[in-house]
Amino acid sequence: MTEQIGKITLDYKHYPGEDYYCDGVIEDEILDIVKNNSVSEYPRIIEERASWPILYHLSPLRENIVDWIPVDKSMKVLEVGSGCGAITGAFSRKAGSVTCIDLSKKRSMINAYRHLECDNVTIQVGNFKDIEPELPDDYDYIFLIGVFEYGQGYMGTDTPYEDFMAILKKHMKPDGRLVIAIENKFGLKYWAGCKEDHYGTYFSGLEDYPNGGGVRTFTRRGLEKIMRANGIEEYSFYYPYPDYKFTTTVYSDEYLPQVGELSSNLRNFDRDRLQLFDEKNVFDNIIREGAFHEFSNSYALVIGAPLDIKYAKFSNDRAEEYAIRTDILQDMAGNRSVFKLPLSERAKEHIQNIYTAGERLAERFQGGKFKINRCIRREHAIELEYVKGKTLEVLLDECLDRSDEAGFRALIDTYIEAIRYQEDSEINDFDLIFSNIIVEENTGDWIIIDYEWTFPVRISYEKILFRAFYCYLVGSLKRRKLSFDLIKEKLGIEEQNVEQYVTQELEFQHYVTGNRKSMTEIHSAIGMQNIPVLTLENQYQQQMIRSRQKHVQVYADHGNGFSEEDSCFLTDAECMTEASVQKLQNGMAGYEIQMDLEIEKTVKQLRIDPAMETCMVHVKALELDGIKVDYRTNGKQVGKDLYCFATTDPNVMLSISEIAKQGSGAGETLHICMEVLPMAAQMAECMGATANGTTGQTGFVSKIKGLFREK
Repeated sequence: MTEQIGKITLDYKHYPGEDYYCDGVIEDEILDIVKNNSVSEYPRIIEERASWPILYHLSPLRENIVDWIPVDKSMKVLEVGSGCGAITGAFSRKAGSVTCIDLSKKRSMINAYRHLECDNVTIQVGNFKDIEPELPDDYDYIFLIGVFEYGQGYMGTDTPYEDFMAILKKHMKPDGRLVIAIENKFGLKYWAGCKEDHYGTYFSGLEDYPNGGGVRTFTRRGLEKIMRANGIEEYSFYYPYPDYKFTTTVYSDEYLPQVGELSSNLRNFDRDRLQLFDEKNVFDNIIREGAFHEFSNSYALVIGAPLDIKYAKFSNDRAEEYAIRTDILQDMAGNRSVFKLPLSERAKEHIQNIYTAGERLAERFQGGKFKINRCIRREHAIELEYVKGKTLEVLLDECLDRSDEAGFRALIDTYIEAIRYQEDSEINDFDLIFSNIIVEENTGDWIIIDYEWTFPVRISYEKILFRAFYCYLVGSLKRRKLSFDLIKEKLGIEEQNVEQYVTQELEFQHYVTGNRKSMTEIHSAIGMQNIPVLTLENQYQQQMIRSRQKHVQVYADHGNGFSEEDSCFLTDAECMTEASVQKLQNGMAGYEIQMDLEIEKTVKQLRIDPAMETCMVHVKALELDGIKVDYRTNGKQVGKDLYCFATTDPNVMLSISEIAKQGSGAGETLHICMEVLPMAAQMAECMGATANGTTGQTGFVSKIKGLFREK
């Protein structure tokens, strides 16, 4: 009934005898990795394999979603849906005992092998409904990380999510907490073009899962409705960013993101996505409107008494000796403090070096523009003063938004003056980027709030300034409109010298990451694409232009009716003026057909298709040997020689045999001149209905006719 893997106990009492879900051979690959490699080797393997499942299941960054929560060795933890153990290690390090539940034996074995040195973990393998009645009711924390959305499969009742939460509540201590991490179905990334995580389809969550399925995610209000059904009144929402899978920052209602902060929006690892808009700009707008809680990509819901921690930022996408976390705590009186903590034994020295850096920078900038955020030593941590104000980055953005070039220049000039103060000093902060400087709310002081990358060497102000500009420009598309002339002016460099500065930045990033690939580089290696919708639109326009090069089709009936075999396409050059061809190439919609066709003697009827889309056509001339000829169309007449075609197969037909009876005939030259205006199908249908007198909107028709008259 049990199995021992290292110090981990697997309990199979409720295991049904087979795994009802599996990701296939990739799970065998992951099991082989954890059996034969130490945890320290996982980052190398992740880089080499460049595989989304391996990254997702083995990346240490997965632990970020729970590592900020204050669990200690006096506490009991229940992890429901532990899977391959992506976050089990974090619980084992922090808690006194950990009980894991998972339906999959193979995933539970992966969990056990990767944590075989943990002597405080038991894994219950089987269905939650079968195991739950035997669970105690004294857990300090119960965690469901990416699990609550599967509640229908867990419970199988008419109200599965309400029932799931109710059952979990029974197993909490009176002062215990239930933590749920889940996607927000209204998360901004889904509006911006990311596919729904579970079904891999566009907009399915936004459309409330029209195709059904057994997984559901919720908005904040949806989760609150489930809590109300369970009589839950004490809870807190946290907002993992970019999402709960690879969290870098955790916000709360007490500490929401500021304008300019949310710029890491394109690192989707699991599948290609569209990019319908610049999410940073939209997030900035959402933040200004006070609606971030509605559009956060994920939620971390903490049911129970509120936590002191209101913000956490992880800086562990780097070498182990530099892996730290920054927390903001708030007491009952609303007073805030900032803590920086090491996330590894090796990072403790780095934390102490930050304290020393603050002291030395304060000496260097004494009497200058910059002031240094005050720092206090704590055991294995440092505490910094919480500063109210706007970052220099936000102030620069505000100048760009209101086209205040003079204000932008003034801020940059002040910044340059500040960093050049005692510039021959042997102590320099290489990370003096605009987001690390706050202009204090009341005093207007320029305060350096983060001086982590301070070195006891001389660094030219040009290098510091370039890095500040570089980090600023890559943070948002709207900043790209900033003229390079200004950068050249302030840096005193030419464009061709930029490469050496970019190389300098890359070398610094590799220094920070310990020559490991960053998450951005891993995203690139996995190869998932962010496809801008404007690129697709441009490709479509180019395709339309290419198709229009042969979009006029002429059919000749030699007595057997019209057929594709007796038709030909004419290139734009053959049937249009040079001006019309140029208009098409420039993406303009309207064009004019002008051509002379030699009619063979055997032709009985002729058909001209002036377009391959819904359109308006003005027949300006149809003349055989100088004589105007009659014709018919499959469109609706809306004016003299003006027709609306609510079809993608518009055509103009004339009978050559009838023309011959009138004195002309085959073997002559037909002169054709038509003006064509493509239009949306819905508009064409409306025009056709108007022409039939069904709408009475004659003003609408007059406006369309005016488009032709104006030309």
